[in-house]
Amino acid sequence: MSPRKRTQPRANKNASGASELSNFERLIERARLGMPEQDYRLNILNVLLRTPHRNVAPYMPLFADVHERDPLFFVRLAAWYNEVGAVHDLKQLFIAFLATSKFSEEFRETGLALLEKLPPYQVERVTRMIKGYLDGKTFVPGIGSVPRSYKTAVENYLKQREADPKVFDAAVLHARKPLKTLYASLRIKPGPYAQRVLFENDPPEGSRLAVLKQLAKVQDPAEQARLIVENKLPYRTAVSTIKMMTPSVLVALINAMTPQEVINNLASLKARGAMDNEDLRKMIERKLEAAKTDSRVSALKTREAIKVANLDDAMAQKVQSVGDVQIKAKGKISRATALLVDKSSSMDEAINLGKMIASILAPICEKDLFVYAFDTMAYPIVAKGKELSDWEKAFKGIVSSGATSNGVSIDAMIRKNEFVEQIVMVTDQEENTPPLMLQALRAYEKKFDVMPDVLFVNVGRAYRPTLFDQLTREGIMAENYVFTGDYYSLPGLIPLISGGTRLDLLADIMNFPLPERKTPALSKN
Repeated sequence: MSPRKRTQPRANKNASGASELSNFERLIERARLGMPEQDYRLNILNVLLRTPHRNVAPYMPLFADVHERDPLFFVRLAAWYNEVGAVHDLKQLFIAFLATSKFSEEFRETGLALLEKLPPYQVERVTRMIKGYLDGKTFVPGIGSVPRSYKTAVENYLKQREADPKVFDAAVLHARKPLKTLYASLRIKPGPYAQRVLFENDPPEGSRLAVLKQLAKVQDPAEQARLIVENKLPYRTAVSTIKMMTPSVLVALINAMTPQEVINNLASLKARGAMDNEDLRKMIERKLEAAKTDSRVSALKTREAIKVANLDDAMAQKVQSVGDVQIKAKGKISRATALLVDKSSSMDEAINLGKMIASILAPICEKDLFVYAFDTMAYPIVAKGKELSDWEKAFKGIVSSGATSNGVSIDAMIRKNEFVEQIVMVTDQEENTPPLMLQALRAYEKKFDVMPDVLFVNVGRAYRPTLFDQLTREGIMAENYVFTGDYYSLPGLIPLISGGTRLDLLADIMNFPLPERKTPALSKN
Protein backbone atom coordinates (compact mmCIF):
# COMPACT_ATOMS: atom_id res chain seq x y z
CA MET A 1 0.00 0.00 0.00
CA SER A 2 1.56 3.30 -1.07
CA PRO A 3 2.10 6.04 1.52
CA ARG A 4 -0.24 9.01 1.56
CA LYS A 5 0.96 12.05 -0.29
CA ARG A 6 1.36 15.03 2.03
CA THR A 7 0.90 18.54 0.73
CA GLN A 8 0.61 22.02 2.10
CA PRO A 9 -2.91 23.44 2.54
CA ARG A 10 -4.03 24.63 -0.85
CA ALA A 11 -6.72 26.62 -2.53
CA ASN A 12 -9.46 25.34 -4.79
CA LYS A 13 -8.27 23.78 -8.03
CA ASN A 14 -9.25 26.85 -10.01
CA ALA A 15 -7.93 30.29 -10.81
CA SER A 16 -9.87 32.06 -8.07
CA GLY A 17 -8.53 29.69 -5.43
CA ALA A 18 -4.93 30.15 -6.58
CA SER A 19 -5.45 33.91 -6.68
CA GLU A 20 -6.87 33.84 -3.14
CA LEU A 21 -3.80 32.03 -1.82
CA SER A 22 -1.43 34.48 -3.52
CA ASN A 23 -3.40 37.40 -2.04
CA PHE A 24 -2.92 35.93 1.44
CA GLU A 25 0.80 35.47 0.82
CA ARG A 26 1.11 39.12 -0.23
CA LEU A 27 -0.79 40.25 2.86
CA ILE A 28 1.49 38.21 5.13
CA GLU A 29 4.56 39.62 3.37
CA ARG A 30 3.30 43.21 3.69
CA ALA A 31 2.71 42.66 7.40
CA ARG A 32 6.23 41.28 7.78
CA LEU A 33 7.60 44.42 6.10
CA GLY A 34 5.85 46.69 8.58
CA MET A 35 2.22 47.29 7.58
CA PRO A 36 0.54 49.52 10.21
CA GLU A 37 -1.48 47.54 12.77
CA GLN A 38 -4.76 49.23 11.85
CA ASP A 39 -4.33 48.48 8.13
CA TYR A 40 -3.41 44.89 8.91
CA ARG A 41 -6.54 44.41 11.03
CA LEU A 42 -8.74 46.00 8.37
CA ASN A 43 -7.31 43.69 5.73
CA ILE A 44 -7.92 40.65 7.93
CA LEU A 45 -11.49 41.76 8.57
CA ASN A 46 -12.06 42.10 4.84
CA VAL A 47 -10.75 38.57 4.26
CA LEU A 48 -12.94 37.26 7.05
CA LEU A 49 -16.15 38.75 5.71
CA ARG A 50 -15.75 37.18 2.27
CA THR A 51 -14.54 33.68 3.13
CA PRO A 52 -15.85 31.08 0.67
CA HIS A 53 -18.10 28.39 2.06
CA ARG A 54 -16.39 25.12 2.97
CA ASN A 55 -12.87 26.00 1.70
CA VAL A 56 -10.69 26.88 4.68
CA ALA A 57 -7.39 25.15 3.83
CA PRO A 58 -5.90 28.22 2.09
CA TYR A 59 -6.79 30.32 5.14
CA MET A 60 -4.72 28.30 7.60
CA PRO A 61 -1.40 30.13 6.93
CA LEU A 62 -3.16 33.48 7.20
CA PHE A 63 -4.86 32.55 10.48
CA ALA A 64 -1.52 31.33 11.81
CA ASP A 65 0.04 34.67 10.89
CA VAL A 66 -2.70 36.70 12.59
CA HIS A 67 -2.57 34.50 15.69
CA GLU A 68 1.19 34.97 15.97
CA ARG A 69 1.41 38.62 14.91
CA ASP A 70 -1.69 40.06 16.61
CA PRO A 71 -2.96 37.54 19.19
CA LEU A 72 -5.08 39.99 21.21
CA PHE A 73 -6.99 40.95 18.07
CA PHE A 74 -7.26 37.30 17.00
CA VAL A 75 -8.97 36.10 20.18
CA ARG A 76 -11.54 38.94 20.15
CA LEU A 77 -12.13 38.46 16.44
CA ALA A 78 -12.76 34.75 17.03
CA ALA A 79 -15.30 35.41 19.78
CA TRP A 80 -17.02 38.14 17.75
CA TYR A 81 -17.23 36.07 14.57
CA ASN A 82 -18.58 33.00 16.37
CA GLU A 83 -21.41 35.20 17.62
CA VAL A 84 -22.29 37.19 14.50
CA GLY A 85 -20.50 35.48 11.60
CA ALA A 86 -22.24 33.69 8.74
CA VAL A 87 -19.84 30.92 7.69
CA HIS A 88 -19.68 27.89 10.01
CA ASP A 89 -16.41 26.66 8.50
CA LEU A 90 -14.68 29.87 9.52
CA LYS A 91 -16.06 29.65 13.06
CA GLN A 92 -14.63 26.14 13.33
CA LEU A 93 -11.21 27.28 12.09
CA PHE A 94 -11.09 30.00 14.76
CA ILE A 95 -11.90 27.42 17.42
CA ALA A 96 -9.24 25.05 16.11
CA PHE A 97 -6.55 27.73 16.39
CA LEU A 98 -7.63 28.92 19.83
CA ALA A 99 -8.00 25.42 21.27
CA THR A 100 -4.43 24.59 20.22
CA SER A 101 -2.94 28.00 21.02
CA LYS A 102 0.39 28.18 22.83
CA PHE A 103 -0.07 31.88 23.54
CA SER A 104 -1.92 31.46 26.82
CA GLU A 105 -4.24 29.21 28.78
CA GLU A 106 -6.93 31.90 28.43
CA PHE A 107 -6.83 31.47 24.65
CA ARG A 108 -7.24 27.71 24.92
CA GLU A 109 -10.08 28.12 27.42
CA THR A 110 -11.82 30.55 25.04
CA GLY A 111 -11.51 28.03 22.21
CA LEU A 112 -12.86 25.21 24.35
CA ALA A 113 -15.72 27.42 25.58
CA LEU A 114 -16.72 27.96 21.95
CA LEU A 115 -16.21 24.27 21.16
CA GLU A 116 -18.69 23.04 23.75
CA LYS A 117 -21.48 24.98 22.01
CA LEU A 118 -21.05 23.05 18.75
CA PRO A 119 -23.03 20.00 17.60
CA PRO A 120 -20.99 16.77 17.24
CA TYR A 121 -20.48 16.97 13.47
CA GLN A 122 -18.88 20.41 13.86
CA VAL A 123 -16.66 19.22 16.73
CA GLU A 124 -15.42 16.50 14.37
CA ARG A 125 -14.65 19.14 11.73
CA VAL A 126 -12.64 21.17 14.24
CA THR A 127 -10.70 18.02 15.09
CA ARG A 128 -9.95 17.41 11.40
CA MET A 129 -8.69 20.97 11.04
CA ILE A 130 -6.28 20.32 13.90
CA LYS A 131 -5.11 16.84 12.93
CA GLY A 132 -5.31 17.09 9.14
CA TYR A 133 -7.55 15.14 6.80
CA LEU A 134 -7.68 13.23 3.53
CA ASP A 135 -8.84 15.08 0.43
CA GLY A 136 -9.26 12.16 -1.93
CA LYS A 137 -5.91 10.38 -1.75
CA THR A 138 -4.01 13.47 -0.64
CA PHE A 139 -3.40 14.25 3.01
CA VAL A 140 -3.97 17.92 3.85
CA PRO A 141 -1.99 18.85 6.99
CA GLY A 142 -3.80 20.36 9.94
CA ILE A 143 -2.70 22.98 12.44
CA GLY A 144 -0.60 20.59 14.49
CA SER A 145 -0.72 18.02 17.23
CA VAL A 146 -3.75 17.67 19.50
CA PRO A 147 -3.12 19.14 22.98
CA ARG A 148 -4.07 17.06 25.99
CA SER A 149 -6.51 19.79 27.04
CA TYR A 150 -8.37 19.45 23.73
CA LYS A 151 -8.65 15.69 23.95
CA THR A 152 -9.88 15.98 27.54
CA ALA A 153 -12.45 18.60 26.52
CA VAL A 154 -13.79 16.41 23.70
CA GLU A 155 -13.84 13.40 26.03
CA ASN A 156 -15.91 15.38 28.55
CA TYR A 157 -18.14 16.58 25.69
CA LEU A 158 -18.82 12.96 24.65
CA LYS A 159 -19.22 11.64 28.20
CA GLN A 160 -21.78 14.32 28.93
CA ARG A 161 -23.86 13.08 26.03
CA GLU A 162 -23.34 9.45 26.98
CA ALA A 163 -24.67 10.22 30.45
CA ASP A 164 -28.14 10.81 29.00
CA PRO A 165 -29.19 8.03 26.56
CA LYS A 166 -31.83 10.25 24.96
CA VAL A 167 -29.27 12.98 24.25
CA PHE A 168 -26.78 10.44 22.91
CA ASP A 169 -29.42 8.80 20.70
CA ALA A 170 -30.26 12.20 19.21
CA ALA A 171 -26.58 12.82 18.49
CA VAL A 172 -26.20 9.43 16.79
CA LEU A 173 -29.33 9.96 14.69
CA HIS A 174 -27.90 13.18 13.27
CA ALA A 175 -24.16 12.46 13.24
CA ARG A 176 -23.32 8.76 13.53
CA LYS A 177 -20.20 8.86 11.35
CA PRO A 178 -18.68 12.05 12.89
CA LEU A 179 -19.21 10.61 16.38
CA LYS A 180 -17.44 7.36 15.49
CA THR A 181 -14.62 9.40 13.97
CA LEU A 182 -14.23 11.47 17.14
CA TYR A 183 -13.86 8.39 19.34
CA ALA A 184 -11.46 6.71 16.92
CA SER A 185 -9.30 9.66 15.88
CA LEU A 186 -8.72 10.88 19.46
CA ARG A 187 -8.50 7.33 20.89
CA ILE A 188 -11.31 7.96 23.35
CA LYS A 189 -12.75 4.83 24.91
CA PRO A 190 -16.53 4.80 24.53
CA GLY A 191 -18.68 4.11 27.56
CA PRO A 192 -20.90 1.02 27.67
CA TYR A 193 -23.90 2.75 26.10
CA ALA A 194 -21.87 4.35 23.31
CA GLN A 195 -20.12 1.05 22.61
CA ARG A 196 -23.42 -0.75 22.32
CA VAL A 197 -25.37 1.67 20.14
CA LEU A 198 -22.61 3.26 18.10
CA PHE A 199 -20.07 0.52 17.48
CA GLU A 200 -22.10 -2.68 17.93
CA ASN A 201 -25.30 -1.27 16.39
CA ASP A 202 -27.31 -2.95 19.13
CA PRO A 203 -29.50 -0.22 20.64
CA PRO A 204 -31.67 -1.16 23.62
CA GLU A 205 -35.31 -1.85 22.97
CA GLY A 206 -37.45 1.27 23.14
CA SER A 207 -34.65 3.68 22.25
CA ARG A 208 -34.99 5.97 19.21
CA LEU A 209 -32.20 4.07 17.49
CA ALA A 210 -34.03 0.78 18.01
CA VAL A 211 -37.20 2.37 16.67
CA LEU A 212 -35.32 3.43 13.54
CA LYS A 213 -34.31 -0.19 12.91
CA GLN A 214 -37.91 -1.23 13.54
CA LEU A 215 -39.18 1.41 11.10
CA ALA A 216 -37.31 -0.24 8.24
CA LYS A 217 -39.31 -3.44 8.78
CA VAL A 218 -42.76 -1.90 9.25
CA GLN A 219 -45.01 -1.81 6.17
CA ASP A 220 -48.17 -0.26 7.61
CA PRO A 221 -48.18 3.55 6.93
CA ALA A 222 -50.17 4.27 10.09
CA GLU A 223 -47.63 2.40 12.21
CA GLN A 224 -44.76 4.14 10.42
CA ALA A 225 -46.34 7.51 11.15
CA ARG A 226 -46.88 6.62 14.80
CA LEU A 227 -43.24 5.62 15.24
CA ILE A 228 -41.99 8.80 13.59
CA VAL A 229 -44.25 11.10 15.62
CA GLU A 230 -43.67 9.44 18.98
CA ASN A 231 -39.90 9.30 18.52
CA LYS A 232 -39.34 12.50 16.50
CA LEU A 233 -37.16 10.73 13.96
CA PRO A 234 -35.24 13.16 11.71
CA TYR A 235 -36.42 13.50 8.13
CA ARG A 236 -33.35 12.36 6.21
CA THR A 237 -32.73 9.38 8.46
CA ALA A 238 -36.35 8.22 8.34
CA VAL A 239 -36.71 8.75 4.58
CA SER A 240 -33.76 6.47 3.91
CA THR A 241 -35.55 3.57 5.63
CA ILE A 242 -39.07 3.96 4.19
CA LYS A 243 -39.81 2.47 0.77
CA MET A 244 -43.35 3.83 0.27
CA MET A 245 -44.04 7.45 1.25
CA THR A 246 -47.72 8.06 2.11
CA PRO A 247 -49.44 11.30 3.22
CA SER A 248 -49.74 10.04 6.80
CA VAL A 249 -45.99 9.36 6.91
CA LEU A 250 -45.23 12.79 5.44
CA VAL A 251 -47.44 14.42 8.09
CA ALA A 252 -45.40 12.71 10.76
CA LEU A 253 -42.08 13.65 9.16
CA ILE A 254 -42.93 17.31 8.61
CA ASN A 255 -44.25 17.57 12.15
CA ALA A 256 -40.90 16.32 13.48
CA MET A 257 -38.78 18.61 11.28
CA THR A 258 -37.14 21.84 12.38
CA PRO A 259 -37.81 24.94 10.25
CA GLN A 260 -34.31 24.74 8.73
CA GLU A 261 -34.81 21.05 7.90
CA VAL A 262 -38.01 21.95 6.07
CA ILE A 263 -36.16 24.61 4.04
CA ASN A 264 -33.25 22.27 3.29
CA ASN A 265 -35.62 19.54 2.08
CA LEU A 266 -38.20 21.52 0.12
CA ALA A 267 -37.15 19.86 -3.14
CA SER A 268 -37.47 16.42 -1.57
CA LEU A 269 -40.85 17.25 -0.06
CA LYS A 270 -42.10 18.56 -3.39
CA ALA A 271 -40.90 15.43 -5.18
CA ARG A 272 -42.93 13.36 -2.71
CA GLY A 273 -46.11 15.33 -3.41
CA ALA A 274 -46.22 17.42 -0.23
CA MET A 275 -46.88 20.68 -2.12
CA ASP A 276 -49.93 19.21 -3.86
CA ASN A 277 -51.63 18.10 -0.64
CA GLU A 278 -53.52 20.95 1.04
CA ASP A 279 -52.94 19.73 4.61
CA LEU A 280 -49.24 19.02 4.04
CA ARG A 281 -48.77 22.37 2.36
CA LYS A 282 -50.29 24.17 5.34
CA MET A 283 -47.94 22.30 7.67
CA ILE A 284 -44.96 23.42 5.57
CA GLU A 285 -46.22 27.01 5.62
CA ARG A 286 -46.47 26.92 9.43
CA LYS A 287 -42.87 25.68 9.62
CA LEU A 288 -41.78 28.52 7.34
CA GLU A 289 -43.53 31.04 9.57
CA ALA A 290 -41.65 29.62 12.56
CA ALA A 291 -38.40 29.90 10.57
CA LYS A 292 -38.63 33.68 10.63
CA THR A 293 -37.73 33.79 14.32
CA ASP A 294 -35.42 30.75 14.44
CA SER A 295 -31.82 31.91 14.88
CA ARG A 296 -30.52 28.67 13.32
CA VAL A 297 -32.03 29.47 9.91
CA SER A 298 -29.67 30.69 7.18
CA ALA A 299 -31.05 33.59 5.15
CA LEU A 300 -29.13 32.71 1.97
CA LYS A 301 -30.21 29.06 2.10
CA THR A 302 -33.77 30.21 1.51
CA ARG A 303 -32.72 31.61 -1.86
CA GLU A 304 -30.89 28.43 -2.79
CA ALA A 305 -33.91 26.36 -1.71
CA ILE A 306 -36.17 28.33 -4.05
CA LYS A 307 -33.85 27.68 -7.00
CA VAL A 308 -33.34 23.98 -6.30
CA ALA A 309 -36.96 23.15 -5.47
CA ASN A 310 -38.53 25.04 -8.39
CA LEU A 311 -41.39 26.17 -6.17
CA ASP A 312 -44.62 27.76 -7.32
CA ASP A 313 -44.88 31.53 -6.89
CA ALA A 314 -46.97 31.44 -3.72
CA MET A 315 -44.66 29.04 -1.89
CA ALA A 316 -41.54 30.80 -3.19
CA GLN A 317 -42.92 34.05 -1.77
CA LYS A 318 -43.29 32.50 1.67
CA VAL A 319 -39.77 31.05 1.59
CA GLN A 320 -38.37 34.38 0.40
CA SER A 321 -40.05 36.23 3.26
CA VAL A 322 -38.19 33.97 5.70
CA GLY A 323 -34.89 35.11 4.19
CA ASP A 324 -35.92 38.76 4.36
CA VAL A 325 -36.81 38.55 8.05
CA GLN A 326 -33.56 36.72 8.82
CA ILE A 327 -31.52 39.33 6.96
CA LYS A 328 -33.25 42.12 8.87
CA ALA A 329 -32.12 40.47 12.09
CA LYS A 330 -28.48 40.84 11.03
CA GLY A 331 -28.52 44.63 10.99
CA LYS A 332 -30.01 47.85 9.69
CA ILE A 333 -28.61 50.27 7.13
CA SER A 334 -29.13 53.74 8.55
CA ARG A 335 -27.39 55.68 5.76
CA ALA A 336 -28.81 56.51 2.33
CA THR A 337 -27.16 54.09 -0.07
CA ALA A 338 -26.54 53.67 -3.79
CA LEU A 339 -25.92 50.26 -5.37
CA LEU A 340 -24.17 50.66 -8.74
CA VAL A 341 -23.83 47.54 -10.89
CA ASP A 342 -21.36 47.35 -13.78
CA LYS A 343 -23.15 45.90 -16.84
CA SER A 344 -20.38 46.54 -19.36
CA SER A 345 -18.96 43.82 -21.57
CA SER A 346 -18.28 40.47 -19.78
CA MET A 347 -19.90 41.64 -16.55
CA ASP A 348 -22.61 38.93 -16.37
CA GLU A 349 -21.34 37.93 -12.93
CA ALA A 350 -21.69 41.52 -11.70
CA ILE A 351 -25.31 41.65 -12.91
CA ASN A 352 -26.25 38.40 -11.16
CA LEU A 353 -24.46 39.50 -8.02
CA GLY A 354 -26.14 42.91 -8.14
CA LYS A 355 -29.59 41.29 -8.02
CA MET A 356 -28.60 39.27 -4.97
CA ILE A 357 -27.06 42.24 -3.15
CA ALA A 358 -30.10 44.40 -3.89
CA SER A 359 -32.36 41.74 -2.36
CA ILE A 360 -30.15 41.70 0.75
CA LEU A 361 -29.91 45.48 1.16
CA ALA A 362 -33.49 46.49 0.32
CA PRO A 363 -35.19 44.87 3.36
CA ILE A 364 -32.78 46.48 5.84
CA CYS A 365 -32.43 49.99 4.38
CA GLU A 366 -34.05 52.54 6.68
CA LYS A 367 -33.29 55.37 4.24
CA ASP A 368 -33.17 55.62 0.46
CA LEU A 369 -31.66 52.87 -1.68
CA PHE A 370 -30.92 53.90 -5.27
CA VAL A 371 -29.97 51.12 -7.67
CA TYR A 372 -28.36 51.65 -11.08
CA ALA A 373 -26.81 49.43 -13.72
CA PHE A 374 -24.26 51.16 -15.93
CA ASP A 375 -22.01 50.87 -18.96
CA THR A 376 -21.51 54.28 -20.64
CA MET A 377 -25.07 55.13 -19.61
CA ALA A 378 -26.88 54.87 -16.30
CA TYR A 379 -29.94 52.60 -16.07
CA PRO A 380 -32.08 53.19 -12.96
CA ILE A 381 -33.42 49.92 -11.54
CA VAL A 382 -36.66 50.09 -9.56
CA ALA A 383 -38.18 46.95 -8.07
CA LYS A 384 -41.85 46.66 -7.11
CA GLY A 385 -40.89 44.75 -3.96
CA LYS A 386 -37.86 43.93 -1.86
CA GLU A 387 -37.43 40.25 -2.59
CA LEU A 388 -35.03 38.48 -4.94
CA SER A 389 -37.82 37.65 -7.39
CA ASP A 390 -38.70 41.36 -7.54
CA TRP A 391 -35.11 42.29 -8.33
CA GLU A 392 -34.87 39.50 -10.92
CA LYS A 393 -37.82 41.12 -12.70
CA ALA A 394 -36.41 44.63 -12.26
CA PHE A 395 -33.08 43.62 -13.84
CA LYS A 396 -34.81 41.89 -16.76
CA GLY A 397 -33.33 43.20 -20.01
CA ILE A 398 -30.08 44.26 -18.35
CA VAL A 399 -27.36 42.39 -20.24
CA SER A 400 -23.60 42.83 -20.29
CA SER A 401 -22.37 44.96 -23.19
CA GLY A 402 -20.54 48.16 -24.02
CA ALA A 403 -17.67 50.17 -22.60
CA THR A 404 -17.38 51.31 -18.98
CA SER A 405 -17.96 54.64 -17.28
CA ASN A 406 -17.86 54.16 -13.51
CA GLY A 407 -18.87 57.77 -12.95
CA VAL A 408 -21.97 57.87 -15.14
CA SER A 409 -24.37 56.64 -12.42
CA ILE A 410 -22.97 59.15 -9.94
CA ASP A 411 -23.49 61.86 -12.56
CA ALA A 412 -27.09 60.69 -12.96
CA MET A 413 -27.66 60.94 -9.20
CA ILE A 414 -26.35 64.52 -9.26
CA ARG A 415 -28.79 65.48 -12.02
CA LYS A 416 -31.69 63.74 -10.22
CA ASN A 417 -30.74 65.29 -6.86
CA GLU A 418 -30.37 61.85 -5.20
CA PHE A 419 -28.47 62.16 -1.92
CA VAL A 420 -26.51 59.20 -0.55
CA GLU A 421 -23.91 58.73 2.15
CA GLN A 422 -22.38 55.54 0.80
CA ILE A 423 -21.94 53.79 -2.53
CA VAL A 424 -21.70 50.05 -3.11
CA MET A 425 -20.25 49.36 -6.57
CA VAL A 426 -20.18 45.88 -8.13
CA THR A 427 -17.39 45.99 -10.70
CA ASP A 428 -13.96 44.81 -11.83
CA GLN A 429 -12.70 48.41 -11.32
CA GLU A 430 -11.89 48.94 -15.00
CA GLU A 431 -13.06 52.17 -16.67
CA ASN A 432 -12.35 53.54 -20.13
CA THR A 433 -14.99 56.19 -20.81
CA PRO A 434 -15.80 59.50 -19.08
CA PRO A 435 -17.26 60.58 -16.78
CA LEU A 436 -14.60 58.85 -14.68
CA MET A 437 -15.38 57.88 -11.12
CA LEU A 438 -13.01 60.21 -9.28
CA GLN A 439 -14.17 63.29 -11.20
CA ALA A 440 -17.82 62.30 -10.70
CA LEU A 441 -17.31 61.90 -6.95
CA ARG A 442 -15.69 65.35 -6.74
CA ALA A 443 -18.68 66.81 -8.58
CA TYR A 444 -21.02 64.95 -6.20
CA GLU A 445 -19.14 66.37 -3.20
CA LYS A 446 -19.46 69.87 -4.62
CA LYS A 447 -23.21 69.44 -5.21
CA PHE A 448 -24.17 67.90 -1.85
CA ASP A 449 -21.27 68.97 0.37
CA VAL A 450 -20.61 65.34 1.29
CA MET A 451 -18.24 62.67 -0.02
CA PRO A 452 -19.89 59.23 0.09
CA ASP A 453 -17.93 56.27 1.41
CA VAL A 454 -17.32 53.69 -1.32
CA LEU A 455 -17.35 49.90 -1.03
CA PHE A 456 -16.14 48.05 -4.12
CA VAL A 457 -17.55 44.54 -4.50
CA ASN A 458 -14.98 43.13 -6.89
CA VAL A 459 -15.84 40.49 -9.48
CA GLY A 460 -13.85 38.76 -12.17
CA ARG A 461 -10.73 36.65 -11.90
CA ALA A 462 -8.44 39.43 -13.09
CA TYR A 463 -9.82 42.43 -11.21
CA ARG A 464 -7.33 45.10 -10.19
CA PRO A 465 -7.89 47.62 -7.37
CA THR A 466 -7.37 50.53 -9.78
CA LEU A 467 -10.23 52.72 -8.59
CA PHE A 468 -9.69 51.81 -4.95
CA ASP A 469 -6.08 52.99 -5.20
CA GLN A 470 -7.13 56.23 -6.90
CA LEU A 471 -9.72 57.06 -4.27
CA THR A 472 -7.57 56.23 -1.26
CA ARG A 473 -4.71 58.35 -2.65
CA GLU A 474 -7.19 61.24 -2.79
CA GLY A 475 -8.23 60.69 0.83
CA ILE A 476 -11.65 59.26 -0.05
CA MET A 477 -12.88 56.50 2.27
CA ALA A 478 -12.96 53.32 0.17
CA GLU A 479 -12.97 49.60 0.91
CA ASN A 480 -12.52 46.44 -1.15
CA TYR A 481 -14.68 43.32 -0.87
CA VAL A 482 -13.64 40.51 -3.20
CA PHE A 483 -16.49 38.24 -4.23
CA THR A 484 -15.14 34.72 -4.69
CA GLY A 485 -18.25 33.06 -6.05
CA ASP A 486 -19.80 31.90 -2.78
CA TYR A 487 -23.21 33.48 -2.20
CA TYR A 488 -23.37 32.19 1.39
CA SER A 489 -20.68 34.74 2.30
CA LEU A 490 -22.75 37.73 1.11
CA PRO A 491 -24.34 38.49 4.52
CA GLY A 492 -20.78 39.44 5.47
CA LEU A 493 -21.44 42.66 3.55
CA ILE A 494 -23.97 43.81 6.13
CA PRO A 495 -21.48 44.76 8.88
CA LEU A 496 -19.55 46.78 6.28
CA ILE A 497 -22.57 48.77 5.16
CA SER A 498 -24.67 49.11 8.31
CA GLY A 499 -23.83 51.44 11.15
CA GLY A 500 -20.53 53.28 11.23
CA THR A 501 -17.16 52.89 9.59
CA ARG A 502 -14.93 49.86 9.43
CA LEU A 503 -12.87 51.44 12.24
CA ASP A 504 -16.00 51.51 14.43
CA LEU A 505 -16.46 47.82 13.70
CA LEU A 506 -12.86 47.12 14.72
CA ALA A 507 -13.47 48.95 17.99
CA ASP A 508 -16.56 46.82 18.64
CA ILE A 509 -14.55 43.67 17.98
CA MET A 510 -11.77 44.65 20.38
CA ASN A 511 -14.38 45.22 23.11
CA PHE A 512 -16.23 41.96 22.48
CA PRO A 513 -16.44 39.77 25.63
CA LEU A 514 -14.71 36.39 25.69
CA PRO A 515 -16.90 33.36 26.49
CA GLU A 516 -16.29 31.15 29.51
CA ARG A 517 -16.61 27.38 29.73
CA LYS A 518 -19.81 26.08 31.29
CA THR A 519 -19.27 22.33 31.05
CA PRO A 520 -17.62 20.88 34.18
CA ALA A 521 -15.11 18.09 33.75
CA LEU A 522 -16.76 14.71 34.26
CA SER A 523 -15.29 11.97 36.35
CA LYS A 524 -13.90 9.01 34.42
CA ASN A 525 -15.15 6.63 37.07
